[in-house]
Amino acid sequence: MKQQINIGMLGLGTVGSGVFQVLKENQEELEKRSGLPILIKSIVVRELEKERLVEVPSELLSTDAASVVNDPDIDIVVEVMGGIEGTKDLLLTAFRNGKSVVTANKDLIAEHGDELTLEATRNGCDFLYEASVGGGIPIIRPLRKDLAGNRIHEVMGIVNGTTNYILTRMTQSGMAFEDALKEAQDLGYAEANPASDVEGWDAGRKIAIVASLAFNSRVNFPDVDTEGITSITARDIEYAKELGYAIKLIGCAKETDTGKISAQVFPALVPLDHPLASVNGAYNAIFVRGNAIGQAMFLGLGAGQMPTASAVVGDIVEAVRNFHAGTRGKFLVDCYHKKEVQSSLENHHRFYLRMEVADQAGVLGAIAGKIGQHDVSIQTMFQKWADNQTAEIVVITHETREGALRDALNELSDMPHVKAIKQTLRVVN
Repeated sequence: MKQQINIGMLGLGTVGSGVFQVLKENQEELEKRSGLPILIKSIVVRELEKERLVEVPSELLSTDAASVVNDPDIDIVVEVMGGIEGTKDLLLTAFRNGKSVVTANKDLIAEHGDELTLEATRNGCDFLYEASVGGGIPIIRPLRKDLAGNRIHEVMGIVNGTTNYILTRMTQSGMAFEDALKEAQDLGYAEANPASDVEGWDAGRKIAIVASLAFNSRVNFPDVDTEGITSITARDIEYAKELGYAIKLIGCAKETDTGKISAQVFPALVPLDHPLASVNGAYNAIFVRGNAIGQAMFLGLGAGQMPTASAVVGDIVEAVRNFHAGTRGKFLVDCYHKKEVQSSLENHHRFYLRMEVADQAGVLGAIAGKIGQHDVSIQTMFQKWADNQTAEIVVITHETREGALRDALNELSDMPHVKAIKQTLRVVN
């Protein structure tokens, strides 16, 4: 029987510092909740002399990650340093040495979740990663445990706080994308290189993770059809408002009628009376729809030092409880199905189109006719402005197959009276 649980931490950056702080400040309470004292035995950092966000005894610091995963006295490895290949090898070694692992590394889980889960299962270890999606929002544990009695139909929501902050500022203040991004960077919401957020890659990795758990079939990040928000303009925001919508970056995964998985990330028009439309700033919100629960919504700060640290420490407490109860490794491999990921061209959505056309009689009818030839039905079409030569029109379609819409747009682009298709966005029902 363990008398205490020793932790080795890989990383002491923003999240790692938060984890250290929470473990230190809540030490007595965490011991009562988990059943055993929790002691940090070693912390791996890149530079020993670097100034820290928290005060840490120097004897805890090391630059040797291998020493942590191979130390027989360490029971739980907490990985908060990021990276993929080198980090994966360290965690595989930790499992083979009988150690449980807690991580916040969404990139690693989205690329190698199956391999890591299988190795943990083989060795009777826990592999917990609540912090990899949604920061402090609980979503991984509910999908694995609380909603296990459901057949999940769909998981949808806002899973990236940076893009949600940018779109919120564009909506509320009329800012251009570039100005809103600069403000987000100044406030620390966006990185100096914001590509992972604004191109949708961060959200795509999170959707890959939740889709794998929701449908028990591995969805890797490259399988997720991903679009970002860099094309969104103040004009799109304005028109969306007039039509009764807000624009949000949506991640969506669902099981189709044919048993395939649809997994996408895209900017979309969301009705103003939809709960997601009022989720602003750096907040995230995730909807889960199941055959027993109906709909459930999880809302909270999706990133940041302390919300993410909260999720990491929650996993640590669960891992310690499992040591205490002798129930480690109780999760079986999650992805026991092999479902095909559906091509985005087969998905069905409503669409918002904005295009510039010649300001001439008969043009709108010709456009409607061309779209109709591809079985795309128009719900709304109206003209926004004209300057005697060029007019801007906005089209909202009924639900249609995405491939049919793309074919129609290709032919519209070749029409002499269509000067440019400026925007194509999906519309959430």
